[in-house]
Amino acid sequence: MNTKIGSKLNTLLSAQPSGVVLSSAWLVEQGYSLDLQKQYKKSQWFDSIGTGALIRHGDQVDYLGGIYALQSQLGLSVHPAGKTALSLQGKAHYLELSAKKVQLFGGKDDRLPLWFKKRDWNLSVECKLTSFLPPELGLVEIEYKSFKIKVSSPARALVECLYLAPKYQPLLEVFELMEGMNNLRPASVQNLLEGCSSVKVKRLFLYMADKAGHEWLNFINLDKVDLGAGKRCIVSEGAYVSKYQITVPKELEAAS
Repeated sequence: MNTKIGSKLNTLLSAQPSGVVLSSAWLVEQGYSLDLQKQYKKSQWFDSIGTGALIRHGDQVDYLGGIYALQSQLGLSVHPAGKTALSLQGKAHYLELSAKKVQLFGGKDDRLPLWFKKRDWNLSVECKLTSFLPPELGLVEIEYKSFKIKVSSPARALVECLYLAPKYQPLLEVFELMEGMNNLRPASVQNLLEGCSSVKVKRLFLYMADKAGHEWLNFINLDKVDLGAGKRCIVSEGAYVSKYQITVPKELEAAS
């Protein structure tokens, strides 16, 4: 490897954290041609993990190293969401979480690259692409290993859990999460409720916050929140809550 190529390699190795995926397309944009990438692989500086993606040779890269590439290199809004985001922030330790399953959310126009979808991350990755919330609203940055990624804030994570409920997420479990959220910032909650397009989610969120007795709910301006009209039956043969015009599981309404 000549001096110029070696210098570019050193620049790349020093600029990018370990434990992350490097997108081939992004590398080309940074001045590392496909031919140069082939030389790096041939010299065993990098390994391919699928079409369009590299990792440092011998590096241990998990799905969050892939998320780093999606966010920082490909400009996607895909992020750890729901219970996964809460777990990463230490907010769901009292709930049983499957270490083999993670939940991602992204914008409706996001498209996961094949290398991410086909990669065996040693766990099940579920990704919901939807427009029910603005893609960047309510995300926070966390440090992981030697890099940073964006994940859902606790408030957004709760909203995402409710979006998945009741089909993919038990409502009683979401309420247990809500009970622990006594220090949410009213301004953040306000923005999420105003930005959310799902009437079901907004009514459930307010119902649960009310039921949990959170003081921050008193600072939410409901006049700015579109709660729709008419009744919403979340489950059949449940308990009707007239204040929020929703039918919820009987065991949820009975929970103290």
